Amino acid sequence: MINKMTGQLDFQGNALLLRAERQRAIASNIANADTPGYTARDFDFASALRETMRTGAVLGQQDIPKAPVSHTGHVALPTVQIGQARIGNDPAALGYTVQTQPTVDNNSVDLDRERANFVDNSVRYEATLRFINGSAKTMLSAIQGQ
Repeated sequence: MINKMTGQLDFQGNALLLRAERQRAIASNIANADTPGYTARDFDFASALRETMRTGAVLGQQDIPKAPVSHTGHVALPTVQIGQARIGNDPAALGYTVQTQPTVDNNSVDLDRERANFVDNSVRYEATLRFINGSAKTMLSAIQGQ
């Protein structure tokens, strides 16, 4: 019985974590817009969420191992394990974005597209948070008998 109540929250929780990971990838692209030779990275949110729901995984802190760093002064950022795929700093999980205009410095970041993706992902992140908040309030109201 409790699984039926928490199933939707598990789904939204996984979506929230994936949205945060995508936001970080997009922010990295924006931060490296002037880096020569940088290739923009992203992942397919829908596929990652489908994979999570297919495997029945509930993502949490234990699923976020630290990624290796290339220098001892660097901070290890987390990656998210989804089934067999890893999302985050793992270069194998992130796809490359298609370059819309060739540049002299071979940088594939399109700032207009990245900003639009950033805003879209932010709005969807906020909507997911609001849904989780509403669901929690509904369950609390049902428990209290109001």
